[in-house]
Amino acid sequence: MTARHDRRFTPARPDLAAEKLRGLVDAPRYAAPQLMRVAEECLPLSRAPRRDEPIDTQALYGEAVDVYDIDEEGWAWGQLRSDGYVGYLPADALRSDRAPPTHRVCVPRAHVYPGPDMKLPAARALPMGAEVAAGLENGAFTAVDSLGFVWSAHLRPLGESETDFVAVAGRFLHVPYLWGGKTSAGIDCSGLVQVSLAACGVNAPRDSDVMEKALGAPVQTDETFGGLRRGDLVFWKGHVGLMVDSGQLLHANGHFMMVTHEPLRVARDRIAAGTGGAITSIRRL
Repeated sequence: MTARHDRRFTPARPDLAAEKLRGLVDAPRYAAPQLMRVAEECLPLSRAPRRDEPIDTQALYGEAVDVYDIDEEGWAWGQLRSDGYVGYLPADALRSDRAPPTHRVCVPRAHVYPGPDMKLPAARALPMGAEVAAGLENGAFTAVDSLGFVWSAHLRPLGESETDFVAVAGRFLHVPYLWGGKTSAGIDCSGLVQVSLAACGVNAPRDSDVMEKALGAPVQTDETFGGLRRGDLVFWKGHVGLMVDSGQLLHANGHFMMVTHEPLRVARDRIAAGTGGAITSIRRL
């Protein structure tokens, strides 16, 4: 594998590569993918098959994974179909027999009940963006997969999208900051942007450096940030936030260790005074 292949998105390692990379990447053997889906609320995608390894992102319930290898220790090595991330997931939390999803969770957290009754003890909760196969409706509830029942208004058909990704992001206000996180239990800066855009039908890259190259067009402004609009994306090296209006920035950040909003000028000066450097670009979708 050469330097031009980004390890985050290239399913290749010294002993194995995806069959689709034959002729592009040298490897002693190649493997065809096995489609599996995440069967837990969310799973950490790790860079190496160890519990204490830093994670790159999280895979959400129902997310499709192309699995190329499962080792003796129970680690599956594969690539997420949503954003192309490659890494290791616990194999016992993946399933190959899941029905194709029909709906997506559209609230920060949807409780799953053993029956169509909100007074029953919830068995689990599914994060925004989780994909489920919806079954029969029972009153105000819908059966999902073999898990139980979800309040029907917390689900949206896969073909339907929201229209205001800033409003979606605002639902995560005060959620704790978590490196690699993508749920209301913990989220990072690019995870907040990616999840919010996904709810609006935009399949955005996972990391801020790739987002900055792929999303929108550059916005020219001055020191006072005149002309900025709601939804503009503000990038630093390794960080991204989104404008709530012409002056307020919403972002998941390690300074407050949560999702907060603050004046862009304040965030700019604080980050510049630390190790984050200057704003690298502002982009408009």
